[in-house]
Amino acid sequence: MPTCVEKEPMDVFSTELGYIAFALRGDALAAVAFGHRSAAAARRAVRLNLPSCFAEGDLDDWPAGDQAVQAALADRLTRLAQGEPVGFDDFRVDRSGLTRFQQQVCQACRAIPWGETRTYGELAQAVGRPGAARAVGRVMATNRAPLVVPCHRVLPAGGGLGGFSAPQGVAMKRRLLALEQAAVVG
Repeated sequence: MPTCVEKEPMDVFSTELGYIAFALRGDALAAVAFGHRSAAAARRAVRLNLPSCFAEGDLDDWPAGDQAVQAALADRLTRLAQGEPVGFDDFRVDRSGLTRFQQQVCQACRAIPWGETRTYGELAQAVGRPGAARAVGRVMATNRAPLVVPCHRVLPAGGGLGGFSAPQGVAMKRRLLALEQAAVVG
């Protein structure tokens, strides 16, 4: 079993939404953490969300193109935090460890446009599993790539915001939705 190394292909930076950190596996996004008060806290959160450790060989063979992906993703996340409507369709998300259902839910969530929301039930319907709203909620609660897989856009059918696992919880979810609405209206 490989041991974790301290130099994951990770980036961490300060934004209007707090510190954001992310890690890549090859050219795919493995995990994102945001809303943290320090770079160290954001790094710790990303490490906790990684599907598995990176093998040392992965780091030794780090291709130059991945640095471009890293820079582009950092730029896009920074612009999102400033309220700019950006998309992430051109970024791959690492799906290792996810079931087929979890992958389908994450893909359906990624298809929710900026400034729009869906209910857990609507997402369940979109993946052909009507009645699986609670299962969709569990997938969203364990989302390793928030913002890129915009789980903040998924709400309960009965109204309200539901839960949110990012720092500051539902207040952060409300803030993200307001940020998107302001950009749509403006």
